[in-house]
Amino acid sequence: MRVALFGGSFDPPHHGHLAIAAAAADAFRMDTVLFAPAGRQPLKLKNTSTKFEDRLAMVRLACLEDPRFIASEVDAPRSDGTPNYTVETLNELKLKMPQAELFNLAGADSFLNLPHWREPERLLELAEWIVVSRPGSPIASLSSLGLNAAQQSRIHLLDNVHEDIAATGLRERLEAGDPCADLIALPVLDYIQNHHLYRQAGPSQFS
Repeated sequence: MRVALFGGSFDPPHHGHLAIAAAAADAFRMDTVLFAPAGRQPLKLKNTSTKFEDRLAMVRLACLEDPRFIASEVDAPRSDGTPNYTVETLNELKLKMPQAELFNLAGADSFLNLPHWREPERLLELAEWIVVSRPGSPIASLSSLGLNAAQQSRIHLLDNVHEDIAATGLRERLEAGDPCADLIALPVLDYIQNHHLYRQAGPSQFS
Protein backbone atom coordinates (compact mmCIF):
# COMPACT_ATOMS: atom_id res chain seq x y z
CA MET A 1 0.00 0.00 0.00
CA ARG A 2 1.26 3.45 -0.91
CA VAL A 3 0.45 6.15 1.65
CA ALA A 4 1.20 9.87 1.52
CA LEU A 5 1.24 12.08 4.60
CA PHE A 6 -0.09 15.56 3.86
CA GLY A 7 0.45 17.80 6.86
CA GLY A 8 -0.28 21.46 7.41
CA SER A 9 -2.45 23.92 9.27
CA PHE A 10 -5.53 23.40 7.05
CA ASP A 11 -6.92 26.63 8.43
CA PRO A 12 -9.22 26.18 6.56
CA PRO A 13 -8.85 23.30 4.08
CA HIS A 14 -9.58 24.54 0.56
CA HIS A 15 -9.71 23.46 -3.09
CA GLY A 16 -5.96 24.01 -3.45
CA HIS A 17 -5.24 21.35 -0.84
CA LEU A 18 -7.58 18.92 -2.56
CA ALA A 19 -6.09 19.61 -5.99
CA ILE A 20 -2.56 18.98 -4.72
CA ALA A 21 -3.56 15.74 -2.98
CA ALA A 22 -5.46 14.47 -6.02
CA ALA A 23 -2.61 15.30 -8.40
CA ALA A 24 -0.10 13.55 -6.15
CA ALA A 25 -2.34 10.51 -5.74
CA ASP A 26 -2.88 10.29 -9.50
CA ALA A 27 0.76 10.83 -10.47
CA PHE A 28 2.29 8.48 -7.90
CA ARG A 29 -0.46 5.89 -7.52
CA MET A 30 -1.28 6.62 -3.89
CA ASP A 31 -3.81 4.35 -2.23
CA THR A 32 -4.27 6.80 0.62
CA VAL A 33 -3.50 10.44 1.33
CA LEU A 34 -3.57 11.22 5.05
CA PHE A 35 -4.63 14.81 5.69
CA ALA A 36 -3.04 15.55 9.06
CA PRO A 37 -3.72 18.96 10.62
CA ALA A 38 -0.76 19.96 12.77
CA GLY A 39 -1.21 20.74 16.43
CA ARG A 40 1.81 23.07 16.52
CA GLN A 41 4.11 23.49 13.53
CA PRO A 42 7.74 24.00 14.62
CA LEU A 43 8.46 26.69 12.03
CA LYS A 44 5.14 28.44 12.72
CA LEU A 45 4.94 28.50 16.49
CA LYS A 46 2.29 31.19 16.63
CA ASN A 47 -1.01 29.53 17.37
CA THR A 48 -3.31 29.03 14.41
CA SER A 49 -6.49 31.07 14.55
CA THR A 50 -8.64 27.96 14.76
CA LYS A 51 -8.69 25.13 17.28
CA PHE A 52 -7.30 21.76 16.24
CA GLU A 53 -10.68 20.09 16.76
CA ASP A 54 -12.33 22.47 14.29
CA ARG A 55 -9.56 22.10 11.72
CA LEU A 56 -9.77 18.30 11.98
CA ALA A 57 -13.55 18.41 11.59
CA MET A 58 -13.23 20.60 8.48
CA VAL A 59 -10.59 18.27 7.04
CA ARG A 60 -12.91 15.30 7.57
CA LEU A 61 -15.57 17.09 5.55
CA ALA A 62 -13.12 18.10 2.83
CA CYS A 63 -11.90 14.50 2.54
CA LEU A 64 -15.38 13.40 1.45
CA GLU A 65 -14.37 14.69 -2.00
CA ASP A 66 -12.19 11.63 -2.75
CA PRO A 67 -12.23 8.09 -1.28
CA ARG A 68 -8.42 8.12 -1.24
CA PHE A 69 -8.40 11.00 1.26
CA ILE A 70 -8.49 10.25 4.99
CA ALA A 71 -8.39 12.73 7.87
CA SER A 72 -5.78 11.76 10.44
CA GLU A 73 -5.15 12.73 14.07
CA VAL A 74 -1.53 11.61 13.90
CA ASP A 75 -0.37 15.24 14.29
CA ALA A 76 -2.77 16.15 17.10
CA PRO A 77 -1.44 18.58 19.74
CA ARG A 78 1.05 16.96 22.10
CA SER A 79 -0.02 16.65 25.73
CA ASP A 80 3.15 18.48 26.83
CA GLY A 81 2.59 21.36 24.40
CA THR A 82 5.70 20.65 22.32
CA PRO A 83 5.68 21.19 18.54
CA ASN A 84 4.71 18.43 16.12
CA TYR A 85 7.86 17.37 14.29
CA THR A 86 7.45 15.63 10.95
CA VAL A 87 10.26 13.18 11.71
CA GLU A 88 8.33 11.96 14.77
CA THR A 89 5.09 11.75 12.82
CA LEU A 90 6.66 9.72 10.02
CA ASN A 91 8.36 7.45 12.53
CA GLU A 92 4.99 6.85 14.22
CA LEU A 93 3.37 6.02 10.89
CA LYS A 94 6.25 3.68 10.04
CA LEU A 95 5.59 1.76 13.25
CA LYS A 96 1.82 1.68 12.72
CA MET A 97 2.01 0.81 9.01
CA PRO A 98 5.19 -1.27 8.58
CA GLN A 99 4.09 -2.69 5.23
CA ALA A 100 3.22 0.68 3.67
CA GLU A 101 5.39 2.64 1.27
CA LEU A 102 5.44 6.04 2.95
CA PHE A 103 5.59 9.38 1.16
CA ASN A 104 5.48 12.91 2.51
CA LEU A 105 3.70 15.55 0.46
CA ALA A 106 5.08 19.08 0.75
CA GLY A 107 5.24 22.34 -1.15
CA ALA A 108 8.55 23.42 -2.64
CA ASP A 109 8.58 26.52 -0.44
CA SER A 110 8.40 24.30 2.64
CA PHE A 111 10.85 21.72 1.33
CA LEU A 112 13.45 24.40 0.65
CA ASN A 113 13.58 24.84 4.44
CA LEU A 114 14.52 21.18 4.93
CA PRO A 115 17.90 21.99 6.57
CA HIS A 116 15.95 23.75 9.35
CA TRP A 117 13.67 20.77 10.00
CA ARG A 118 14.47 18.31 12.77
CA GLU A 119 16.71 15.46 11.54
CA PRO A 120 16.53 16.24 7.80
CA GLU A 121 18.55 13.18 6.81
CA ARG A 122 16.29 10.92 8.83
CA LEU A 123 13.26 12.51 7.14
CA LEU A 124 14.54 11.34 3.77
CA GLU A 125 15.14 7.85 5.17
CA LEU A 126 11.68 7.44 6.66
CA ALA A 127 9.72 8.44 3.56
CA GLU A 128 10.01 9.37 -0.06
CA TRP A 129 8.96 12.96 -0.77
CA ILE A 130 6.53 14.43 -3.27
CA VAL A 131 7.48 18.08 -3.72
CA VAL A 132 4.94 20.42 -5.30
CA SER A 133 5.99 23.60 -7.07
CA ARG A 134 4.69 26.84 -5.58
CA PRO A 135 4.70 30.43 -6.85
CA GLY A 136 8.09 31.92 -5.97
CA SER A 137 9.56 28.51 -5.22
CA PRO A 138 10.38 26.87 -8.55
CA ILE A 139 11.22 23.21 -8.38
CA ALA A 140 14.58 23.77 -10.07
CA SER A 141 15.76 25.66 -6.99
CA LEU A 142 15.72 22.45 -4.94
CA SER A 143 19.19 21.75 -6.31
CA SER A 144 20.46 24.33 -3.81
CA LEU A 145 19.92 21.84 -0.97
CA GLY A 146 23.05 19.90 -1.92
CA LEU A 147 21.46 16.46 -1.57
CA ASN A 148 23.41 13.38 -2.54
CA ALA A 149 22.29 10.99 -5.29
CA ALA A 150 20.60 8.56 -2.90
CA GLN A 151 18.64 11.37 -1.25
CA GLN A 152 17.67 12.90 -4.59
CA SER A 153 16.30 9.54 -5.71
CA ARG A 154 13.74 9.74 -2.88
CA ILE A 155 12.35 13.08 -4.05
CA HIS A 156 9.62 13.19 -6.68
CA LEU A 157 8.63 16.47 -8.28
CA LEU A 158 5.07 17.52 -9.09
CA ASP A 159 4.81 20.67 -11.16
CA ASN A 160 1.42 20.43 -12.84
CA VAL A 161 -0.63 21.90 -9.99
CA HIS A 162 -1.17 25.64 -10.08
CA GLU A 163 -3.60 26.35 -7.24
CA ASP A 164 -2.26 29.60 -5.81
CA ILE A 165 -4.47 30.03 -2.75
CA ALA A 166 -3.00 31.85 0.25
CA ALA A 167 -4.57 30.79 3.54
CA THR A 168 -4.05 34.24 5.05
CA GLY A 169 -5.95 35.95 2.26
CA LEU A 170 -8.64 33.31 2.44
CA ARG A 171 -9.15 33.89 6.15
CA GLU A 172 -9.29 37.64 5.56
CA ARG A 173 -12.06 37.14 3.02
CA LEU A 174 -13.98 34.92 5.42
CA GLU A 175 -13.57 37.45 8.21
CA ALA A 176 -15.00 40.12 5.89
CA GLY A 177 -18.10 38.00 5.29
CA ASP A 178 -17.15 36.55 1.90
CA PRO A 179 -18.16 32.84 1.92
CA CYS A 180 -15.37 31.98 -0.58
CA ALA A 181 -17.66 29.44 -2.24
CA ASP A 182 -15.26 29.34 -5.19
CA LEU A 183 -12.42 28.08 -3.00
CA ILE A 184 -13.94 25.96 -0.23
CA ALA A 185 -16.13 22.86 -0.39
CA LEU A 186 -19.74 23.43 0.60
CA PRO A 187 -19.70 21.06 3.62
CA VAL A 188 -16.67 22.93 4.97
CA LEU A 189 -18.39 26.28 4.40
CA ASP A 190 -21.45 25.00 6.28
CA TYR A 191 -19.22 24.00 9.18
CA ILE A 192 -17.51 27.41 9.19
CA GLN A 193 -20.88 29.15 9.27
CA ASN A 194 -22.48 26.87 11.86
CA HIS A 195 -19.51 27.17 14.21
CA HIS A 196 -18.98 30.91 13.64
CA LEU A 197 -15.35 30.49 12.57
CA TYR A 198 -13.11 33.26 11.19
CA ARG A 199 -15.57 36.00 12.05
CA GLN A 200 -17.12 37.26 15.26
CA ALA A 201 -20.49 37.85 13.62
CA GLY A 202 -23.43 35.56 14.29
CA PRO A 203 -24.52 32.53 12.28
CA SER A 204 -25.93 34.67 9.50
CA GLN A 205 -22.49 35.98 8.51
CA PHE A 206 -22.74 34.60 4.96
CA SER A 207 -26.37 35.58 4.36
